[in-house]
Amino acid sequence: MLATTTIIDGVIGVITMNHGKVNPLSKVLLDEIIAALADFQASPVRVVILRAAKGAKVFSAGHDVRELPTNGRDPLTYNDPLRLVMRKIDHFPKPVIAMIEGSVWGGACELVLGCDIIIAGADTTFAVTPARLGVPYDIHGTLNLVKVAGMHLLKELVFTAEPVTVARLMGYGIINHIVSREELEAFTLEFARKIAKTSPMVLRVMKEEMRVLANAHPLDTETYERLQSLRRDVYDSSDYQEGIRAFLEKRPPVFQGN
Repeated sequence: MLATTTIIDGVIGVITMNHGKVNPLSKVLLDEIIAALADFQASPVRVVILRAAKGAKVFSAGHDVRELPTNGRDPLTYNDPLRLVMRKIDHFPKPVIAMIEGSVWGGACELVLGCDIIIAGADTTFAVTPARLGVPYDIHGTLNLVKVAGMHLLKELVFTAEPVTVARLMGYGIINHIVSREELEAFTLEFARKIAKTSPMVLRVMKEEMRVLANAHPLDTETYERLQSLRRDVYDSSDYQEGIRAFLEKRPPVFQGN
């Protein structure tokens, strides 16, 4: 059974995640999103909507913890499936709208925030949960969050790992529109149609300009290696093993700081 379904409504492409009840970001799901985007890029589609199934209680629960290695190897490398999807969306020459129904957890927060427009149901919540799981995000993933969320808000989200409402995120300029669940699909499609009436050439150029400018953060190699070393220390720790075990055993983790 496929983890996604795709349709084309005129010049609007829609990717719907149907990967179980909570849409974990498994390699299967992420590979299918990449394939769908590639198909849409080669088609007359002008705008893409990424969504969960209608009525979803969870948009996505984030990384599929069952796929994370437990041998001390960094699980979030350059070729991690989520990294591949984020680069695909970042470089995709057409606007991508995240239509959010249900809660958003962990790595799925980056997936959503990496889209160009975010339209969310009024009861949606976001929780950035690496500290709860014991998995520090890679540098690119953290930078993606820094670019969108204000630093103090992001620190609160990461440090507490607690859910926050879309109403609060909208106050920080992170969410474009909040709509009732009943109106969410119709509102998002109409919004996409408005975008589709504008110049696709201009949108392609402007999206690329904004991507380049947003990523203009020089980082010397020594600093990069120091940050990578700090992350490797975590993956070699007993806390990392405890976080994975606790998640699989469905219990709160007991972190010792080593």
